[in-house]
Amino acid sequence: MNLGTFILRGGDARDRMATAWKYACQFLELGQDVCVTVKQHKPNRSLDQNALFHSICGELAQKKQWAGRWIDSEGWKRLLVDCWARESQRQQGDVVPSLDGASVVNLSIQTRRMTVG
Repeated sequence: MNLGTFILRGGDARDRMATAWKYACQFLELGQDVCVTVKQHKPNRSLDQNALFHSICGELAQKKQWAGRWIDSEGWKRLLVDCWARESQRQQGDVVPSLDGASVVNLSIQTRRMTVG
């Protein structure tokens, strides 16, 4: 059972850590071990960053053709993320045959996992 992830920030870190300890004690009282990991938290991009990125994709979809055709904003999003991944030397994902073999599916990077940086 996982009771959650606790992100500690300056103002409420002590209270949130106390809550995490309370949950850990529930396992300990049952004789179960608890795993505690401390690592730097890198937040996902902000709502403003998200809105700007989607706005750019929408504008490209209205004004620019690619490979001789109009592409919707979701397509532009995938093209831009693929380019970013290549430029920043990240793995872009894999292209695999669809389940029925009629097309290919790109198992690319998901933008929801991108951090603010």
